[in-house]
Amino acid sequence: MIERRVLVDDKKDILSHKGRRNRIHILSIDPVLTHDLYKRMRGDDRLKDYRIIRPRAKDIPGAREEIQSRAQETIAARLLILDVRRATLPMLRNAFRDITGFNRKDFNNLCYTILIGDGPPMLFQNGRGLDVFTIYLGDHRVDYHPAVFFFDPLLHYEPEEMELRAIDDEFELRSDVPRRLIPYFQNSDETTVRAVRRFFRAQDKDEAVRKKRLKTLRQLYKKRFLEQFPGKEAQLTDWVSREGLQLATEKINLYPLYFEDWVDTLMQKAQDNASATEQAKPEQAKPDEAIS
Repeated sequence: MIERRVLVDDKKDILSHKGRRNRIHILSIDPVLTHDLYKRMRGDDRLKDYRIIRPRAKDIPGAREEIQSRAQETIAARLLILDVRRATLPMLRNAFRDITGFNRKDFNNLCYTILIGDGPPMLFQNGRGLDVFTIYLGDHRVDYHPAVFFFDPLLHYEPEEMELRAIDDEFELRSDVPRRLIPYFQNSDETTVRAVRRFFRAQDKDEAVRKKRLKTLRQLYKKRFLEQFPGKEAQLTDWVSREGLQLATEKINLYPLYFEDWVDTLMQKAQDNASATEQAKPEQAKPDEAIS
């Protein structure tokens, strides 16, 4: 009698986690961005049944420690939202390395990532237009396999907008709107990032007001970018669209435009892929089954 055995390829399955649930992890040490992401998703009826996990600590060291300590919990999520701006990425790189290691096999199948960040240094002064994003996005793709990369103008500070700090100064995130954008928000009560995010999120307003404000923001950004990238109107029209701007093999979107739409799409895809994987699972042989 020859016993029939089901062989398991341990190397193939070791990093795959098929028991994922309808969970979304926000991985940022910025309490203002974290709050905006959370409120946007919580305010969308399509996403109301999803569990959203975010750092509870309000201080940067506490949030950083929380993300690191809970890295392995991400294997139960279908969507990871990573803050990859230049200012904070060095503080999160180790945690993100662990998180991508735990989830790498499932990326763009059972689990998706959305990146939110700034752009290359001197983005608006390089003379190369938007093509300068290509290498920048390519590096992030290698590291984090994003389904979508959102450029957030409120996170991007050009060198002349940076503040000089002493080496021993405590690390802080900028709370002021980048100087190049202040004239466009001068009618606001205050020109802080928190205030601008709150105004355009409009969580206490009805759907018509929210759509109107997002349309205003879309027009504002397009007008400003046209001033900075003259002659690139076709590209900028794509950039402020739902599908985003295609740059060679990379694509870039604009936060917060259509952010909730992308979250809904990716969560649905992850669920559909999980169902397809389950249905395609081969029938297992019984342990005591044998052939002559």
